[in-house]
Amino acid sequence: METNFTRKIAPYVEAELAEARRANSAGQASQEFVHLERAHVLGQESTYWHVKVHVLMLLWALRNHSAKEAFGQLFRIVGAATKTAFGLVPQGNTGGANISPFRKMPIAPELATLIQKAKSHP
Repeated sequence: METNFTRKIAPYVEAELAEARRANSAGQASQEFVHLERAHVLGQESTYWHVKVHVLMLLWALRNHSAKEAFGQLFRIVGAATKTAFGLVPQGNTGGANISPFRKMPIAPELATLIQKAKSHP
């Protein structure tokens, strides 16, 4: 079921995912992951976007031969699929295996603005 937030945050998450694809095409793996992390922060309150970004992070890990990241993403995909709808997400967490999946983190101001915009506008 698509929520209002899922629909409203979509253009911002999709913009970060487009940047991630561009970075991938340019062979810039670390920059690609930065954009996936930003997409994660934006979409983590939507089950759809939360799971989708973790799947894309898993694919990144497989392409970049990172076993630690791949195993971390498998764990996070299950968590995103089962916990997001209940609001059990650590706000601001960037979603990579280098960060505890339970750790809250500050949200970059420009991302916080987009999240608020998606939450508050009809």
